[in-house]
Amino acid sequence: MSVEGTWDLSISTPIGTIKAVVELLWQGGVLAGVAHGAGEEVPLGDVTLDGDRLTWRQAVTKPMRLNLAFAVTVTGDTLTGTSKAGRLPASKVTGHRRASASSGADG
Repeated sequence: MSVEGTWDLSISTPIGTIKAVVELLWQGGVLAGVAHGAGEEVPLGDVTLDGDRLTWRQAVTKPMRLNLAFAVTVTGDTLTGTSKAGRLPASKVTGHRRASASSGADG
């Protein structure tokens, strides 16, 4: 299953819903990615795909400094799962893959 692409995520946290964008791609046989949100861009670490289960780690500084661990299930162009920050309760994560841009327009 391919998980490559740009994913729009919605994370339901105790302080409100946070929107983020995750870009995933294969680089030299290794799944890698970057997350964008709250005005920052952070690399994804320990990105692992096992069947339809996708996991990764990332550090954020906004709205507060946290080390997050994501565990989601990918079904086609949707994903659902959780994000966990240390001892805090897990937050529900949902996401949708963006359609491939075939118009040739520059971003």
